[in-house]
Amino acid sequence: MNCLKFAELLQLKPLYETDKNIEVEGVYIGDLLSVVMSKAKENYVWITIQTHINIVAVAELLELACIIVVEGMNVEKETVEKAKELNIPIFSTQESAYNIACKLSSMGVK
Repeated sequence: MNCLKFAELLQLKPLYETDKNIEVEGVYIGDLLSVVMSKAKENYVWITIQTHINIVAVAELLELACIIVVEGMNVEKETVEKAKELNIPIFSTQESAYNIACKLSSMGVK
């Protein structure tokens, strides 16, 4: 499943409009950037509560499909601007990381 399709199905709020539509190969949940860098894989969805600009750098480095910021965390303006610049899809939701991961799993994203 591609990231734009599941974002629509999960009613995620896009923090900017993008046409980047990557096929998702997995999911990683984590907030400690060094651990995410060692565990997440290319084309994974990254679920986090982190909102600072460094999340975009990690997503670019790992070539992640997208970032989902959960728990209604307010994503910093400079983070969204950097995501736009690098064309990294970034979404937000009020839901918990657990709920989003369960929904992705039920949609076939493992």
